[in-house]
Amino acid sequence: MSVARLMVQAHGYNALSFREIGKEVGVSSASIHHHFPTKGDLGAALAQRYTDDGSVALEKLLATSKDAHKCMTGYAAIFRAALLNDNRMCLVGLMSAEYDDLPDEVRTEVDRFADVNVKWLTEVLSLRKAKTGKDAIQHQALAIYAAIGGAQLVARGRGDIAMFDRAITAYRAAGLIP
Repeated sequence: MSVARLMVQAHGYNALSFREIGKEVGVSSASIHHHFPTKGDLGAALAQRYTDDGSVALEKLLATSKDAHKCMTGYAAIFRAALLNDNRMCLVGLMSAEYDDLPDEVRTEVDRFADVNVKWLTEVLSLRKAKTGKDAIQHQALAIYAAIGGAQLVARGRGDIAMFDRAITAYRAAGLIP
């Protein structure tokens, strides 16, 4: 699963190869197919694990601080960390770019990842004392999720993590991110 995750983070879902994973871990592709009969099964399992692990990390982040600014700094750091790992992307963010080509079971997990992130961001934004309605907070949460993912994509494309940092700073200055 770790090799498959890194493969997708570096090259996307379409580059996922049972044969290449098998070579990397020293097993036959048939052994991998025993556990994951189809590429869709493997992709869904990857996205599910990634979402579950991410959800745990987000809950820990919120448990350490109820300050929206600190939580958002930690949230952006998660996306930044992927870039620091050989200029990789968020696994599900990269899968989202290939959404039309994904099997339904993978799409379901990609959608769940977005839902988990927007729900968490909504919770964090709700910590502020601002008199903003729930719909407005959810819209801002979605905008933050998209903006940080976009900043990661642009920084990755340029191979320049400073672009990610500048984008986050600009989002804060514009008031998108607390």
